[in-house]
Amino acid sequence: MAFRRRAKSHPLFSQEFLIHNHADIGFCLVLGVLIALMFEVTAKTAFLFILPQYNVSIPTADGELVQYHYGLKDLVTILFYIFIAIILHAVVQEYALDKINRRLHLSKVKHSKFNESGQLVAFHLTSMVWCLYVVVTEGYISNPRSLWENYPHVYLPFQVKFFYLCQLAYWLHALPELYFQKVRKEEIPRQLQCIALYLVHIAGAYLLNLTRLGLILLLLQYLAEFFFHMARLVYFTDENNEKLFNVWAVVFVVTRLFTLTLYILVIGFGLPRVENQALDPERGNFLSFLFNNILFRMSVLLLVCLFQASVMWRFIHFQLRRWREYWNEQSSRKRAAIGAKQQAKPLKRDSGYHENGVVKAENGTSPRTKKLKSP
Repeated sequence: MAFRRRAKSHPLFSQEFLIHNHADIGFCLVLGVLIALMFEVTAKTAFLFILPQYNVSIPTADGELVQYHYGLKDLVTILFYIFIAIILHAVVQEYALDKINRRLHLSKVKHSKFNESGQLVAFHLTSMVWCLYVVVTEGYISNPRSLWENYPHVYLPFQVKFFYLCQLAYWLHALPELYFQKVRKEEIPRQLQCIALYLVHIAGAYLLNLTRLGLILLLLQYLAEFFFHMARLVYFTDENNEKLFNVWAVVFVVTRLFTLTLYILVIGFGLPRVENQALDPERGNFLSFLFNNILFRMSVLLLVCLFQASVMWRFIHFQLRRWREYWNEQSSRKRAAIGAKQQAKPLKRDSGYHENGVVKAENGTSPRTKKLKSP
């Protein structure tokens, strides 16, 4: 199964061989785990890679409810889905983005940005639909009080835990992709910062048992990011079309306001009212017990507010610079149009008409010049 067309073969286990065949290598490893499911001896180990671990049966009025909590074995599951993400990344690149790039004939810089936005559009759209489905089916939107009621939310439904594991796997897979995609050195610090921020926020929500709040915040974040990268794709195909950037600007401001409101509502007002804030080793709420401390909670809220303020400041600075460039471009176009009109004005000619280079009067006679009388 080849994801990339190779013009020549590279030495085995060389750097170029690894870069051009990383998706094929990942596919072979995934296939090996799937084959291990077919044998009784290796099936138990293979399930560690494929399915979320630490399931607990909780008795309810309707029967037993199977839920999950986190643990070290989650790292094995995340590792498996990192290879899945690498394969899907190569599929999107080979069968969608590369074909579009051949038609557009972009420069190297635009080519790199187009690939980045294309990958993130596919990821954000998928995650947004998946996250919306989870939030609606679990009832987090219809009952906002469930975001902080019965905290800490140590036990998770299957779809919530699986969503978080896949999110962590995707953003971890983005680290080796910087090497595989030969990203320019100038772009690496920016992308590393973006990856690190996503990993810190997603892992923090997962380990601090704030998964319900994290789902809503991820939905808002992915909505804004989807419009931004979609606007970049449209701009690369037609540089005169910037309408989607205006849509993104509105969506970005609205999502920032909702994000800050949710943080203050849940962390500032909802969690202090929770009755069960004691340490319970049997439930495994070690990290969430720290979060119930008012000093720790207020410190987190302060950091979040400062981060959101810095994001809004950069956004406002970006918009002001963009509008300044737009108005400068418009004024230069107007000046050029006025100059062109002035140059196109017709020259004033003598009365009559021209024939063979001689000015003729209206009656057809050649006008003669008056002779001045000598004094």
